[in-house]
Amino acid sequence: MKVAKGGNKPPFALTSLQSLFCILDKKMETRIIFKAFLALVASVLLQTSAQADGLTNAACQTCHETGKHKIEVPAGDDEKRALAAVDSKKLAKSVHAKMECVACHTDIVDAKEKHAKAENVAKPDCATCHAKLWDEAKANPAGKERLGVVAQNIDAYKASFHARPDADNPDRAKATCGDCHATHDFAVPKKGTPERDQWRLTIPKTCGAKCHDEQLEEYEGSEHGALVMGKDDPKGAVCTDCHTTHEIRGASSDPFKLSNVEACGDCHKDELHSYRDTYHGQVNKLGYTYTAKCSNCHGSHGIAKSDDPASKVHIKNRLKTCQECHNEKKGLPLATEGFITYGPHAHSHDFEKYPQMWIATKFMVALLIGVFAFFWAHSGLWYYREWMDRKQGKRAVHVKTEGLNLDEKKHFQRFPWGWRIAHLVFALVTMTLVLTGTSALFAESSWAPVVSNALGGPKMLGLIHRVAAALFVGIFVIHFVYVMQRLLRDKSFRWFGPDSLIPNWKDLADCIGMFKWFFGKGPRPQFERWAYYEKFDYWAVFWGVNVIGWSGLMLAFPHVTATYLPGWIFNVATLVHGEEAFLAAVFLFTVHFFNNHFRPDKLPPPDVVMFTGTQTIEEFRKDHPAHYQRMVETGELEKY
Repeated sequence: MKVAKGGNKPPFALTSLQSLFCILDKKMETRIIFKAFLALVASVLLQTSAQADGLTNAACQTCHETGKHKIEVPAGDDEKRALAAVDSKKLAKSVHAKMECVACHTDIVDAKEKHAKAENVAKPDCATCHAKLWDEAKANPAGKERLGVVAQNIDAYKASFHARPDADNPDRAKATCGDCHATHDFAVPKKGTPERDQWRLTIPKTCGAKCHDEQLEEYEGSEHGALVMGKDDPKGAVCTDCHTTHEIRGASSDPFKLSNVEACGDCHKDELHSYRDTYHGQVNKLGYTYTAKCSNCHGSHGIAKSDDPASKVHIKNRLKTCQECHNEKKGLPLATEGFITYGPHAHSHDFEKYPQMWIATKFMVALLIGVFAFFWAHSGLWYYREWMDRKQGKRAVHVKTEGLNLDEKKHFQRFPWGWRIAHLVFALVTMTLVLTGTSALFAESSWAPVVSNALGGPKMLGLIHRVAAALFVGIFVIHFVYVMQRLLRDKSFRWFGPDSLIPNWKDLADCIGMFKWFFGKGPRPQFERWAYYEKFDYWAVFWGVNVIGWSGLMLAFPHVTATYLPGWIFNVATLVHGEEAFLAAVFLFTVHFFNNHFRPDKLPPPDVVMFTGTQTIEEFRKDHPAHYQRMVETGELEKY
């Protein structure tokens, strides 16, 4: 056994036992047993030796007990520091109660006033000791899980802000274990116990008294501090709730800002949920911190209720708070008066507080349920009927062509090239809007941040979305102007005639007839140039462009909107914009695609007439028999 210079030699009994076991150790069968027994005996004898030298806890506490005389040691630069006294009663209740002082203070080798120190022995170090204990316990960790938790805390601490070198004393970390934990009487009570609640109440002073006194003073006057330090209510937030415990990060770092929002949400769940519905919250959830977070609006250590005149979100201070971010220096237009009445936590569950949101939500929910209930039932029944007809080998012939001398191999031109190009561009722009828009709308999903990062982040995502929106509206306006000038110049055009997209009574009759056909109660309706479901698709775009377009325009230029309209319009616009876009996207990928491309009669392959512009005479006759027959009777079919 190696003994440090100046220390005590091992007792004779231990030396003899070592010699004996060296002989016996040659036998392989007894090696493990002898080594274990040797370790046990060595431990007992060394402890006895330490006690013989006076290095017992009782001996140590004759000087280091609380209430004894003050002990000072050199601290460098001719300064001295006082050693912490040990309260034996608290020590007896701590997790280290059964340990000997010299188990940690391994550099102490005597009980004299000025201790002799062993050479090449490190000073007490919590992290090193616990890491070693966990390494030894890994072989059989049962019952020692707490050591693993401490090891995880050590790893987190090493990567934390506290572990960095102190600016005034580079040889020392900003904060060590002993700065936060009372090492001699350390005992964190179990969660859910009254003792744990009392322990929580001590955290603000632990953090603030030594290091963060300014923050403590601000916290003490806050809503959180009033609960904890004023009313001794452990339900109030303390330092570790927001800053965590061992993995402390710099408050200006992005990881801290992101986790801090979640920390606030642990207590304020409803507020976090409503915050996620805003643009601020969506960007935050995508992993970026340049939009407003909890602390930007409410402050950090001095948080006050919204009706407190000192609060940053008080009605008299709200515009100033908004202008901290919405100003020219930050690259944003200056926030205007309407921002004051914006509700960053507005929701649809409280009519008295948010009547506009309540009404808008009820309307959008009714719209979504009504549209999807009708058209999904329509598609499901249509699929079933066509599948059954195909299974039975039925093929409905709606128009007799015998004797007409028609070339069935010819194609009918249904859409000219201009319509096809407009449709293709419209489709690509719509897909772009859906991709970028849903990435923000469903920012909490696992795939949204991947899409956002692939496109260059939320700012680029927003730019692409706005450019696509401008193209979308542009194509719509060009189409509308083109169609209207054509129709207004055509004196023979009948606005409610068979070539018009305006709904008429035949469409209602066709819809009813279609449901009768679904259930086998009547023949399939004879559609004219535009079926009722095609007209719905067409006019739905008019509705969508106006609802999504105007709401998106208001959100894109908030400073202009807030100059003329109240702030709650942003809440309603955000809701309507997202829900209407969701309705349009889901309708497009389910109902529209089924009706026009993927129903059984269209497969295989899917219908591509909107891209090629033509379809076979047989297919045209089947889809729009009334239109076909009218063109045959008037002799116009050959023109197309």
